[in-house]
Parts: sequence; structure tokens; C-alpha cells
Amino acid sequence: MTEETKVEIKKTVLEVKNLKKSFPIKRGFLQRTVGHVRAVDDVSFSIAEGETLSLVGESGCGKTTTVRAIMRAINPDEGQVLFRTRDDETVDLAELSLSEIRPLRRDIQMIFQDPFSSLNPRMTIFQLISEPLLVNRIGTNQDREDRVVELLRQVGLRPEYMQRFPHAFSGGQRQRIGIARALAPEPRLLICDEAVSALDVSIQAQILNLLRTLQDELGLAYLFITHDLGVVKYLAHDVAVMYLGQIVETGSTARIFDDPQHPYTKGLLAAIPSVDPEHRSDAPPVMGDVPSPADPPPGCRFHTRWPVALARRKE
Repeated sequence: MTEETKVEIKKTVLEVKNLKKSFPIKRGFLQRTVGHVRAVDDVSFSIAEGETLSLVGESGCGKTTTVRAIMRAINPDEGQVLFRTRDDETVDLAELSLSEIRPLRRDIQMIFQDPFSSLNPRMTIFQLISEPLLVNRIGTNQDREDRVVELLRQVGLRPEYMQRFPHAFSGGQRQRIGIARALAPEPRLLICDEAVSALDVSIQAQILNLLRTLQDELGLAYLFITHDLGVVKYLAHDVAVMYLGQIVETGSTARIFDDPQHPYTKGLLAAIPSVDPEHRSDAPPVMGDVPSPADPPPGCRFHTRWPVALARRKE
């Protein structure tokens, strides 16, 4: 095999296998458990270094619960969360104790949805960005100051802003600060939970361009949680479509947008507004309300909202 024909094989940074998480439903004076909400039910996907997987679906489908289980903000009931560390070792985050997982937290950082509530208003920008370094005992005071200067420049902000407080910045600037804070400990995986949904459209484009640039420069892997398929098409390499706690379809972004297979995916794509009549989808829209995750429909969970399945039931 010649150098020209060699295909670069990227290592998997995160692999989620058969992840499950349910929450008990308690009722009565004695708070007896009468059922369970299956928020995440047998979810599997993987992300390679330098690539973006977008997890999409309606509100309440289990996206954020999946992320919280991966981050071990909550403990999963079943499944594996295999993460490749900076030492090139694979560990199952789902099996680690809180003390064992703490050294790995610097490798998995998060960018939150609301830049106005995710930054402590009592802390300066220097304190906010350097806090992950301080918590993880990375570098000296001078090293941390130099790192903050470098990060501010990297995200498009001026270093002299570091002694200001968050209220002095716009929403887009605050999100840049949040990105700088997430990058501070040099993570391998960034989890972006609706990272641009609270921003104006023009600011969204700037933040998305920044994320793409940072990924190219640093080789970061992104798990991008969103319901905006326009963002997905621009940023993601792969897409996992989630419905009622389950992944119903996965594939490359190009394949999902050009040739969706599942009716739920087709319905989501059909809902994208378009001013061009030739690019409007003829797929039937998603109908009705999401069933209760405490009592999901048997078989394909989407069949109660699919016009074709509903028509066949009436025949």
C-alpha cells in the first residue's frame, strides 16, 4: 500500500454500549415504587478523535440524561461507557467509583446551553477559566495565568478582559468564555449540550465556526446535543437520532440527510423550513404527542405517531 492510498484510521475516544437509565415512579404516603421511567433504554454509539457525533431528537427523548450518565453526574443502571484516556488506555467510566473517575474529568469537559447561567457572576473571567486548572492542580500560578491568556486569544477575546466579570459581556462572548473554560485542562472530548440554541442566529454561526476551527487545531472529539438539524448538517460528521430513550437511526451526516431510513428521521427532516419548493420534503409530518416513557408502545416506539402505521391499524 502506497503512502497516497493509505487511509488514516482514527481511534475511538468514546464508545457507549447498551446504556440504560430509568427513574422510579413513587406514589402514596409510603412512596412505594409503582413503575419506572425508562429515560435511556439500550443506547449505543461511538465517537472517533477529531470527529463530531450529533445526538438529535425532540425534547424529553433522553439526550441530556444520556450525557449525564456518560459524565457520571448520575449512575447508569446498565451498559458500558468506554473512554480512551490520554495514556491510550480504555476504561469503563460506568464501573469506576467517584474517586477513580475524578482524575479523568479533565479529559471530558462540557459546554452548557445557557451562557448567562453557566458562569458564576461573582468570579472574574480569569477565575472562571483558571478554575479547572486549579481544581486539577495543573501548573503554577504563572502557568495558569499564561494559559488563560492563551485561551482567551484562542477563542477570540482580548486578554485584558480577564479581570472583568461576566455581566460585562454579551451572550456570544460569554459562550466563548465557557468554551475557553472547557478547553483549559486540555480535554479529549467536549460535550456540547445545546451549546448554541440560546444565541442569536448570527452569533450561532460565529460559535460554530469557532468550534470547527478548534476541532481542526486540537483534534477534539465532540458529542453535540441539539434539536437544530441545520446545526447538525453544518458541524457533525455522524448523527444518532434518538426517540423515546432509544437510538432509532445512526449514520454519516450526508447519508442521514440524503437518504433517511426511519420514518421519525424523515419527519424531523420534513419539519426543516425551506423557501425553495424543490427542496421541500414530501415525507409525512410527525403527528401527535410523545408517548409516556413510563409505558412505551410495544415494538417500534414510533408507530403510534406514524401515519402509515396508523392507517394500517385502521384497515
